[in-house]
Amino acid sequence: MALTIGDKAPDFTLLDENENKVTLSKLRGKKVILYFYPKDNTPGCTKEACDFRDMYKQFKKHDVEVFGISKDSAKTHTKFIDKYELPFSLLVDDNADVCEAYGVINKKSMFGKTFLGIQRSTFLIDEKGIIRAIWRKVKVPGHVEQVLNDIN
Repeated sequence: MALTIGDKAPDFTLLDENENKVTLSKLRGKKVILYFYPKDNTPGCTKEACDFRDMYKQFKKHDVEVFGISKDSAKTHTKFIDKYELPFSLLVDDNADVCEAYGVINKKSMFGKTFLGIQRSTFLIDEKGIIRAIWRKVKVPGHVEQVLNDIN
């Protein structure tokens, strides 16, 4: 069953780029943006990460923590963060367990082949761990601005 606005956000513990554990329930008291993306260093994912980077101070003004989640390794995340000077953590979901819990694993096709991959999606979770907004099938241009406007 797909998550909907008003649902309790599925809790998780994932490693960040420094292999430190990040547990969603330990972030209670703050709003959290979880953005799921397919792969580090690809054009759309780089644009999305840089858009979050460029608007990061505005998210912090609203006491919002931002986390990107993909199946990439901590090492790949570290290189991606360093290359684009990202001020937020990227979390490693190598088994796609959290992606599955949030319903962002979908069939995709490329060059005539069908495979399961991460559908670009963003979730706004409130201070009590409740999902307050969901953006699925995200188109990168203008997305981060829309998220920020919805937080306001």
